Amino acid sequence: MKRIVALTAVALMASVGVASAMTSPTSVEINEIRGYVPNADLSGLTNRQVGVLQAIIHGNDRESHITQQIRAYLRKAS
Repeated sequence: MKRIVALTAVALMASVGVASAMTSPTSVEINEIRGYVPNADLSGLTNRQVGVLQAIIHGNDRESHITQQIRAYLRKAS
């Protein structure tokens, strides 16, 4: 399971694109992430990490799977 999540995160990072990495995360993006992980500390996330989390959210997975992927990514990022 961890391997799948890690591979998914790497694939999503590659698909985020340069434009996402150059812009600052908006409060809308941060609030959208908080909708899945309300108690998570998102203050230290880079623009790229926010982009990866946005890609996870806007993928085609079920809500519960999205939450699991976000939690796994945040655990790995910390």
